[in-house]
Amino acid sequence: MEQSSTPLFDQLTRHHERKPISFHVPGHKFGEVFSEKGNSFFADILKLDATEIAGLDDLHSPEGVILEAEKLLADLYRTKKSFFLINGSTVGNLAMIMSTIKEDDIVLVQRNSHKSIMNGIKLAKGKPVFISPEYHLDYGVAGGVSLDAVGAAITQYPDARALILTYPNYYGMTYDLESIIDLAHNHHIPVLVDEAHGVHFIAGNYFPPSAVELGADIVVQSAHKTLPAMTMGAFLHYQSKLVSHSHLQFHLQALQSSSPSYPLMASLDLARSYLGTYNSEDLAYLQKEIEGFSSIVNNIDTIRVLTNSDPLKISVQAAGSWTGFDLQKRLESEGVFTELADPYNVLLVLPLLKKGMKHRLREAADKIAVVAKEIPKDEKRLEHMLINQKDVSTLAIDYTQMEQLDTEVVLLEDSPGRIIAESIIPYPPGVPLCLPGEALNKADLETILYLREKGAKIQGGEYLSAGKIKVFKGWGI
Repeated sequence: MEQSSTPLFDQLTRHHERKPISFHVPGHKFGEVFSEKGNSFFADILKLDATEIAGLDDLHSPEGVILEAEKLLADLYRTKKSFFLINGSTVGNLAMIMSTIKEDDIVLVQRNSHKSIMNGIKLAKGKPVFISPEYHLDYGVAGGVSLDAVGAAITQYPDARALILTYPNYYGMTYDLESIIDLAHNHHIPVLVDEAHGVHFIAGNYFPPSAVELGADIVVQSAHKTLPAMTMGAFLHYQSKLVSHSHLQFHLQALQSSSPSYPLMASLDLARSYLGTYNSEDLAYLQKEIEGFSSIVNNIDTIRVLTNSDPLKISVQAAGSWTGFDLQKRLESEGVFTELADPYNVLLVLPLLKKGMKHRLREAADKIAVVAKEIPKDEKRLEHMLINQKDVSTLAIDYTQMEQLDTEVVLLEDSPGRIIAESIIPYPPGVPLCLPGEALNKADLETILYLREKGAKIQGGEYLSAGKIKVFKGWGI
């Protein structure tokens, strides 16, 4: 198929050129009725903000230009079926889980998965078995799972109905996913992959292989993270003999908005074409620009650059006593806004440039150098706190039981041994530190206190600011 084609975007522009008179939703009537204050910013995009009228198809029952656009997406990734998602990777993760498992099914899941994965298992009322990831000492963060760890989990739980993995992690780290998929398939276990940060991997051998290429049953990707698509735009790829296609379609239409955004879908069409026409000259240009940027930053003596499997992800660390939060704050004061900070790292997500595209990488490198001059050179580097490795673990209380129990709030220092009743999620990256139904231990408490001290943003834990946490009444020590 011709990947330069953009059927949905083209049809929207043709519709606009007809100067249509709107007696349908949305209420702005292609921008004719809109606030003057925002008109200069929204005017052009509102011309494409249509609804399911003649010629523009229907996301939930596509027969025309949306179907053609999704076929081009499937052709690019070589899948049985691919879908546009307008509620982000979150809705893709929910849909793939709820179409694969049912109540009380055992599901093996990578412990450092996104909160949407955990929410999907909870909504399906499955029984999660958590597989601990390997720990990367240089970064001070968790990476992927090992083949041995997955094998041990399958041996302990041979009746598992799914294996859910995250590949790559937020920092761009990958692992031997192919061997893990082969192992799971040998036991007739479908593999569901949250590949939110790997949508661009098929652009060439400069990048790691995609989970789609490696044979995962369902793969969800955030198109907006590294492709030029609008926020909330995502893809879902289906290529399974073990998961029902009709179940997946039902959950996608049930969980997504019945009024999908046409500008968002058009941006997905354009982003797919952008990736589908990416060539070797584009890749060579990108590699040259990234290496030039990395070389400049790496030569700053108070900055440490960590590269990994995905060249679009670069982590930088202050060589002295500054935390990642300290470094991020100072970079922001210079106009450089980064993806995330943690106690040790600041993560930069670089653009997927095509040949000749202008960018501001050199300007950013100069600004980083300005900030780096302020980093104390004579102070000891931060010691990394090791993540509490839990090996293969399960919830102390299942989701059905949780619904019947009362909760109470206790002091943090009194919480080890108690069963937590809320999620504690440093965000970003959105990976839960503690989940409802898990027993809180001393190492968890130390991590919570450390993150609070360093100024990490935490979702959940509504009483943490008062030094308290919510637990299930009568459970635990």
